[in-house]
Amino acid sequence: MNNFLLFDNVTKLYSNRWLALDSVSFSLDAGEFVFLVGPSGAGKSTLLKLIYLGEFPTSGEIRYLNWSTENITADEIPLLRRKVGVIFQDFKLLPEKTAYENIAFALRAVGTPRKKIRRRTNELLQSVGLSHKKDSYPPQL
Repeated sequence: MNNFLLFDNVTKLYSNRWLALDSVSFSLDAGEFVFLVGPSGAGKSTLLKLIYLGEFPTSGEIRYLNWSTENITADEIPLLRRKVGVIFQDFKLLPEKTAYENIAFALRAVGTPRKKIRRRTNELLQSVGLSHKKDSYPPQL
């Protein structure tokens, strides 16, 4: 399978000289699910911000299909973000939509056909053990 995302020797050093990530390299394939866990201060939030280009690396390169942090334009970043799904620990969910509707909304935003939305949404809910909560709203999760 082709790499959807590739981190190549990525380092993130903040202005206060705090080294958040040091020479990180990994790849992910399209459709692959990854859970990111670790203690406070380990660099999880920084890594996620780099993945969705909320921040850029101090050194190294991040590549997505046809994009690279070395040459992506500001206009291209929203296009890239439509292809990246990130679920935050503080539920960046739409509070007026159910768990099912939140997932389906994201799939609709990237132009997924209805039939595939139904199938994929149910698969995703099942994969995280929330099939029984599909009609629940974020505060009920």
